[in-house]
Amino acid sequence: MAPTGQRRSGYSRRAQYNLFTGYIIAGIGALIGAVLLVLSFFQPQLFGGLRGAAADGLSPATETSATVRTGSKSIWDSISGYYRAGSKNAELKREMEIARIRLAEAQAVEQENLRLKALLGLREEDVEPVAVTRLVGSTASSTRRFAYVGAGSDQGVEVGMPIRSPRGVVGRVLETGSDSARILLLTDTESVLPVRRASDEVVAFAEGRGDGLLRIRLINLGINPLEKGDLFVTSGAGGYYRPGAAVAILVEKTDDGGLARMVSDPAATDFVSIDPIFEPDAALAVETPTETELSD
Repeated sequence: MAPTGQRRSGYSRRAQYNLFTGYIIAGIGALIGAVLLVLSFFQPQLFGGLRGAAADGLSPATETSATVRTGSKSIWDSISGYYRAGSKNAELKREMEIARIRLAEAQAVEQENLRLKALLGLREEDVEPVAVTRLVGSTASSTRRFAYVGAGSDQGVEVGMPIRSPRGVVGRVLETGSDSARILLLTDTESVLPVRRASDEVVAFAEGRGDGLLRIRLINLGINPLEKGDLFVTSGAGGYYRPGAAVAILVEKTDDGGLARMVSDPAATDFVSIDPIFEPDAALAVETPTETELSD
């Protein structure tokens, strides 16, 4: 019988040699690996030189890749920044506008604080009050505007003395008893107080209206220079009130002045100070209260 054209590999001597050589190489590689593993456990410093040499050999390649990566990132940031520049500029403009508004508000608050300090008469010399007492009541149901304090002639209180709260002028003493006094509030229709605008020397009279507001009447008629929000203080004319005490804030402008609300609201006032008359000699012409003034 004739032999077939294909033969099994087991019959090829070359194939057997190749297979045997592969086994030997694999065994040698396994043996070398085992030896290196044992050495790495017991003598790790032996491979320091090899690791250093490998790192030195790979260093140029890693530096090149890092440079390429950094450069590409910078280029992308530049491109994206270019396209986002418009929105960033708009955002910065909004922030600057808000900052300008906040700065203007801060300047306005600073100016207002300076005005309030001037209104409250903050000066180096302090005026010692005759008495400090509680505002014990008022004539809320009457057409007149009176109040009462818990100090009288026994404490040195006299007719005409100004009454002040921590915020400003409340009124003046109208009648005294031994341990109490009746106060004519600034909002009473019989109350007239010389005032001036805090920011300059525009002088006027603050007249009570009986409804909680004051009528500001300019002395010099003509063009009305007043503006809503103007602060008025005592001018010192008449000799009763020390100049610079807070009186009222303008809330409405009229042809000859305006309407103002008191800085020191009697309804919200607890304690008051009774101050001495500013210039007693100039205030000698204090009018004696009439029967109408003494009646509620």
